[in-house]
Amino acid sequence: MRLASETLGRLPPDVARFEYERDAQAVGIVHFGLGAFHRAHQAWYTDLAMSGGERDWAIAGVSLRSAAVAEQLNPQDGLYTLTERGGHAEATRVIGAVREVLVGNREGVEIVEHLAAPECHVVSFTVTEKGYARAPDGSLDFALAETSFYPPLAEGLARRRDAGLQGLTLLSCDNLTDNGRQLERLVREWLAFRAPDLVEWFENECRCPNSMVDRIVPAATSADIDVLEARLGQRDEGAVFAEPFSQWVIEDCFAGPRPGWDKVGAELVTDVAPYETAKLRMLNGAHSAMAYLGLERGHEYVDQAIADPALRPLIEQLMRREAATSFVPAVGQDLDSYADALLGRFANPALKHRLAQIAMDGSQKIPQRWLASLAAHQARGELCEATLAALAAWLRHVRGGPLVDDPLAAELAGAWRENGADEIVPAFFGPPGLIASPWQPSAEERAYLERQLRG
Repeated sequence: MRLASETLGRLPPDVARFEYERDAQAVGIVHFGLGAFHRAHQAWYTDLAMSGGERDWAIAGVSLRSAAVAEQLNPQDGLYTLTERGGHAEATRVIGAVREVLVGNREGVEIVEHLAAPECHVVSFTVTEKGYARAPDGSLDFALAETSFYPPLAEGLARRRDAGLQGLTLLSCDNLTDNGRQLERLVREWLAFRAPDLVEWFENECRCPNSMVDRIVPAATSADIDVLEARLGQRDEGAVFAEPFSQWVIEDCFAGPRPGWDKVGAELVTDVAPYETAKLRMLNGAHSAMAYLGLERGHEYVDQAIADPALRPLIEQLMRREAATSFVPAVGQDLDSYADALLGRFANPALKHRLAQIAMDGSQKIPQRWLASLAAHQARGELCEATLAALAAWLRHVRGGPLVDDPLAAELAGAWRENGADEIVPAFFGPPGLIASPWQPSAEERAYLERQLRG
């Protein structure tokens, strides 16, 4: 039996569920990138907000390329379960916020109609770093952008302008530094290229707040789905699994109405930057370090890597002495306690967070996660040995192999073929290097990396 609207009444009594009439809710949000993270984070917050009395914030999800999520959720009327794993118990909730899933390459008309509808006020994004179609210098790659969210978004904005409707809040929920400002700049570049008459309206009517999201959401396995089916008595092909912890910090800058996310745990602030930086450099930076160093040592999961006595001191050093001291925290932001909490989250054996999943798309992630910290310490004449050790592990990783999954995989492997260990560092991070970077290695840092690569 498949999870669906008509089977909800047959779920076990310990499974929580939404508390609103789904069919009465208008679609107020279009979300690009309806992967597991969105379903366990922003859709969960939205579901809680509507259960608390907010109305007309149903989500139309968009998968830009693959039809996999549509095939999981549409036969289930958009329903799925979120199971929180931690400690000795699991808590499962049916999420009702997602109305439908559209596939970008075959349902473009429907996507634009949702974007142009008067009921729509928010467009959110979890398209990963590469979904923003940036060139190595950070500008918009127009060829890549053709296959991303830019074309339907521009058409939807044009229709709203022509109909005299309010602008939209474009809310990036991806791990990009200053993600709202980056999204605003890239959309402006696309409009200037394809629809220059829209630029002024976009600047006046739309808003792109920064945000910071945090929740560990490992990829669900077929075994996870099977075990859940045995417990629920129903098959949920769209099930997601996450840690109990969740954080969402949003700049209070909206173009119009928004869900009451702040009533169910999200934080609205004037400046997201310190929270975003802590998350990117401490949590995400440590995750990437564990991924590349842990895979080299034969580990599969995060909890195994953090339990490795050879790795844990490096991870603690990266978080506490290097990442946490690379920026100015907000008033009252306790970074030492944050590091303690992160170590506890990493050690949660119930999550089964795969290192190979974290290792994906490293070329798009390490500038924010590691290189910004290296640049800050370099300006003070300080060497970050733990971060450099992680960077060396990434360099070895992208030399080639079955676990490399990166949009620049061919270019990275090609650079290795053309350069030995003594020249690979400037090939990646020099002025014409492959990686757009706020950091250029000093002679001391280059020598340290080269020793690591030879060792």
